[in-house]
Amino acid sequence: MAETKCGFVALIGEPNAGKSTLLNRMVGAKVSIVTHKVQTTRARIRGVALEGEAQLVFVDTPGLFKPRRRLDRAMVSAAWSGAADADLVVLMVEAHRGITDGVRAILDALDERVSEGRPIALAINKIDRVQRDQLLELSAALNEARDFAATFMISAEKGYGVDDLRHWLAERLPEGPWLYPEDQIADLPMRMIAAEITREKLTLRLHQELPYQLTVETEGWDERKDGSVRVDQVIYVARDGHKGITLGPKGETIKAISMAAREEITEFLGRKVHLFLQVKVRENWLNEAERYSEMGLDFSDGA
Repeated sequence: MAETKCGFVALIGEPNAGKSTLLNRMVGAKVSIVTHKVQTTRARIRGVALEGEAQLVFVDTPGLFKPRRRLDRAMVSAAWSGAADADLVVLMVEAHRGITDGVRAILDALDERVSEGRPIALAINKIDRVQRDQLLELSAALNEARDFAATFMISAEKGYGVDDLRHWLAERLPEGPWLYPEDQIADLPMRMIAAEITREKLTLRLHQELPYQLTVETEGWDERKDGSVRVDQVIYVARDGHKGITLGPKGETIKAISMAAREEITEFLGRKVHLFLQVKVRENWLNEAERYSEMGLDFSDGA
């Protein structure tokens, strides 16, 4: 009988490099929120995928960028500690953006942040956006900058090259028992996944800086006798004006967000969901330790 393998794989890269899309593709279900806006992943979300006898535990880290606020610093710290703790690391670079200042900064920091001898693979993502010659040039330049264990050309969105990457990762995991049951796809509590789903709908619907000034927490989770579940969530915003924008004229915006979130949570759980949203103003939520622990971040890392 083949030996089982299990280990952690950290996905790192700039914001919007496609880490959450790749995680969802690997797992075969949506466990990480995906939007066109940068910095949407805040916590280190773990998704679980199987490849033969191997269980891959993916850590979808927040994007690496130059932090400005306390929350930014805590997110960047979580990303690097996710890479430092992993058995394997995958650096994702967007094909059409190439070697940006952000990518250079990550390349410079890798030796310091990731243990020596830890395999780091390069995944050039969104390959459908550029010509083959450009891809080869970019791959050569990145491999000149750093000696990667392997290079993969992928499209996380369309699935190109993802199976090859998963197979390569599975072969290099350490032998050991699986950490999660065969049917488990994420190690986030359902309350947190439900909050992340609602935050995604808010991010897609609201514009400019507002999505970065709010957070969602699941306050109540009541299992009903009929098999349905009542979910009570609070959306914390920093200003009164933000509350008005989130509610929208005659409450139309929050209604649409609630409907979209309820549909997705229902689909995820496979049973009926009654979702109730409240919007509260907490001017200083970005500096409250409790909010950070709800997001799975370390408050002291943002100091």
